[in-house]
Amino acid sequence: MRKPIIAGNWKMNKTIGETQAFFNAFTDALTQRFSNKPETMKQAGFPELILSPSYISLYTLVNQAKSWTTLQIAIAAQNMSAYSHGAYTGEVSALMLQDIGVNTVILGHSERRQYFNESDDAVAEKTLFAFEQGIVPIVCVGETLEERESGNTDQVVIRQINAVLSAVAAKADLNHPDKLCNLVIAYEPVWAIGTGKVCDAAEANRVCALIRSQFDSGVAERLRILYGGSVKASNADELFAQPDIDGALVGGASLEADSFIAIVSAAFQQEPVVA
Repeated sequence: MRKPIIAGNWKMNKTIGETQAFFNAFTDALTQRFSNKPETMKQAGFPELILSPSYISLYTLVNQAKSWTTLQIAIAAQNMSAYSHGAYTGEVSALMLQDIGVNTVILGHSERRQYFNESDDAVAEKTLFAFEQGIVPIVCVGETLEERESGNTDQVVIRQINAVLSAVAAKADLNHPDKLCNLVIAYEPVWAIGTGKVCDAAEANRVCALIRSQFDSGVAERLRILYGGSVKASNADELFAQPDIDGALVGGASLEADSFIAIVSAAFQQEPVVA
């Protein structure tokens, strides 16, 4: 069984103080939700939790997560340079992230592609470098509204996936099922991000299945594919019931502890014990 992932992408939100307050509220609420059966959070079906704050809060959140021993919560960066060091003003390297305990990174988010002109090749280059440095990449793919209305959804998503696979295929030591299955893909239709519009669950699953089909069977059966785009408690159950959706990359709904926990609970395979 593929372990589900619920990742919160905070984008450019929350100061360090707000980050600390959120983590305390989130972990307190998790503890309360499962207070009668805390070992539930350690079961195989309980989702892997990832929080992705802004760069300035990464170190603070890593230390808070370490101090909460009930459940491991991974901390992810929202972006990473394709270079190890050098004259790249404003960039952050893999070594810097690893030095503070960050081993997961979101790459190719539509906002990076749209506002900062990141191409498929640039995302592929960053993904390859993340693999080489032992950092887990969560690679985002998805079509714009214009591309969907033109009937080009599949073409766009396959192009974005193939750019990553082509880059990795050039490295024999990385192009192996045991390596590639550590990749995480997030299907995020651009027209659904931050708009309140969510892709129909069956259609989201169809695209996720299409993504899975681009990988060899040894990788595909283990590859975790998330859905992102206006995910909230009211639509999470239907999304997570789909066989090829293994969790969510959550934006706005991850900024409040209660709404994020409701999505976490929806991803859990068993009925949570409520205090």
